[in-house]
Amino acid sequence: MRMGFITARACTLAALGCISGCAITAASATAHADDKPSGEGTPGAALNAHQPLPDIGTKMPDGSVYAGLSMDTGKPSYIKAAGGRMPDGTVYAGMSPDSNRSLYTTAEDAPGSYTWTEAVEYCQSLSIAGHQDWHMPTIGELAVQFKNRAEIGGFNETGRMQNATGYYWSSLQVGDATAWAQSFKDGFHENPAKDVQSSLRCVR
Repeated sequence: MRMGFITARACTLAALGCISGCAITAASATAHADDKPSGEGTPGAALNAHQPLPDIGTKMPDGSVYAGLSMDTGKPSYIKAAGGRMPDGTVYAGMSPDSNRSLYTTAEDAPGSYTWTEAVEYCQSLSIAGHQDWHMPTIGELAVQFKNRAEIGGFNETGRMQNATGYYWSSLQVGDATAWAQSFKDGFHENPAKDVQSSLRCVR
């Protein structure tokens, strides 16, 4: 009863903006339980009821990341930290800003480099780690990969690649002739011509 009272009070204060770093995320409410590597009340991440809640995105002692209060239960929720290798060999990259679902990458870049059309076709035809639902990342999903590039690993961060732009393709087209790509050296976005070669990391 006491814990229920504290949880309800914390949620009320959070809604009023009275607790620093306390927020309720849409991802916590919309993500599918079997698709999001998360948990509530993770033993290693347990918080003392008298301590202020951490900022969303704070890495906990057990390696999980605080994701805010669950809109379903009002309890603190946690997600797996980016970079975790899954049993099927894929890598957890973070949450997709487009679907609010877990985003997974291949363990390595696609071999070589690709024009934009070749990149789309490569991801669509990719069958690896027991999955066939790969796609070229959206511009938002590409940004998630860039943000967590150190944890995910294996990206070309030199900004250079022989006979290629040194950028990574996204699925976002600017028009018939160009599409958006991102450098993993400095995060800079560019819209190269679709017929030039760039790097690629497919996601699902």
